[in-house]
Amino acid sequence: MTTTSTQASPEAKIAFGIDIGGSGIKGAPVDLSTGELARPRIKIKTPRPATPQAVVDVIGQVIAGFDLAPDTPIGVAYPGVVFGGVTATAANLDESFVGADLVKLVHRATGRRIHLANDADAAGYAEVRYGAAKGVDGAVLVMTLGTGIGSALIFAGNLVPNTELGHLEIDGHDAEKRAASSAKEREDLSWRAWAARLQRYFSVVDDLVHPDLFVVGGGVSREHEKFLPLLKLRPPIIPAKLRNTAGIVGVAALAAR
Repeated sequence: MTTTSTQASPEAKIAFGIDIGGSGIKGAPVDLSTGELARPRIKIKTPRPATPQAVVDVIGQVIAGFDLAPDTPIGVAYPGVVFGGVTATAANLDESFVGADLVKLVHRATGRRIHLANDADAAGYAEVRYGAAKGVDGAVLVMTLGTGIGSALIFAGNLVPNTELGHLEIDGHDAEKRAASSAKEREDLSWRAWAARLQRYFSVVDDLVHPDLFVVGGGVSREHEKFLPLLKLRPPIIPAKLRNTAGIVGVAALAAR
């Protein structure tokens, strides 16, 4: 693998982010002054089975692909609930991740210390610090619509972790089973029919949390003009900006705090 030089310095303000996904594990250094990738990202397929040790091996390969200074902050975005350095759920990964001390495993394998965060939280933090919600005061809810629904609540720039608002029970259903973009595809819903489900979902979330702003991410946000204007909500609802770099950027920024 080609090694790319990314020496950190006080002036450069570089941190490194890794985003673990069900299909790929990607990482890149991030310029913290702009929120942009300082070098092109490296992406390696998620191993099968995606056990903790197999994933840690890939994380090590991604880190080794860059000539990082020893003190470079490193963050890892994980697709599930995390408590400290421990992974508590295992969506799209092997069940052996439940209860795994990922921070300890990465340190043992690479000698590097990492900051571990939920991937939706990382993406949400990136949107508040660098993206669609930059400069917004108060409470921001960043929701990612994809296979499921991810959520990140940021208040006054501070992340409230592991909200998991996609799993609210609404009308007797796990919300993401009916309102995620995967439900639109699975049931071949029109944009208007899907928007009606989103209207119900976001109205319930608004009644519970009362955010000052909704930001909608996920791949479907590229077509935001087809469904966001159909929603009538109290707070503004706008599309995310960072999209597929948000996890890397957000977790790098969290690691550098």
